[in-house]
Amino acid sequence: MAVSVQEIGEYLDQLGWDYRIDEEEDRIVTGVEGDHVEDFLIVVQLDEDGKFFRVFAPQVLSGVKDHPHKAAILQTMLVISWETKMLQWEYDPSDGEIRAIIEFPIEDSKLTEKQFNRCLSGLIQLVDSVAIPRLKEVMETGHDPGNVEIGERLLLSIQEQAPGLLDLLEKAMEARKKRGRFPSE
Repeated sequence: MAVSVQEIGEYLDQLGWDYRIDEEEDRIVTGVEGDHVEDFLIVVQLDEDGKFFRVFAPQVLSGVKDHPHKAAILQTMLVISWETKMLQWEYDPSDGEIRAIIEFPIEDSKLTEKQFNRCLSGLIQLVDSVAIPRLKEVMETGHDPGNVEIGERLLLSIQEQAPGLLDLLEKAMEARKKRGRFPSE
C-alpha cells in the first residue's frame, strides 16, 4: 500500500499548514513556530517507494561538535530517547548536526491521518517543550537536570493513589535533614 507525499499533503491541508512538496526527493518541507527552537523546520521524508516513513527536525541544536560538554549532551539525548515514545536522536559527526526524528516502516499497510498527526505533534511537543530546554541546560552546565515532568507526574500519581502519603514523606525528609545537621555554635 505505502503512502505518498500527496497523501501527506492532504493531511497537512486538513491542519491548515503551509508546506512545500519536493517530489524528486519524495519529501515535504514545512515548519512551525517554536518556543525554544528557532527556525523549527520539519521534513517528512518517504523512502522505499513510500514504504518507509520518517518525520524529522534537522539542525535542532547547534554548536555541539566542539562543545566542552559534548559527551553530556549526547548522553542526555540518549536518555530522552529512553524516556519518550517514538522520538530518536541522530548526530552527524562530520558537521555536528543534531536531528530529532520519528521513523518506522509502512510496508503493506497505510499511514493514517491520525498516525501522522500523532507523529507530527509528538515530534513538535517533545522537541520544543521537553528536549531543547533540557539540552540547553546541559550545554550551559554540563549536567542533565532530568525530566522534571516525570517527577511531577509521579508525585501526582502518589497523591491520587495514597492521599496524605506526600505529607508524611515530606515530614520524614525534613526529620532526616535535621538529624544530619549539627547545631550552630
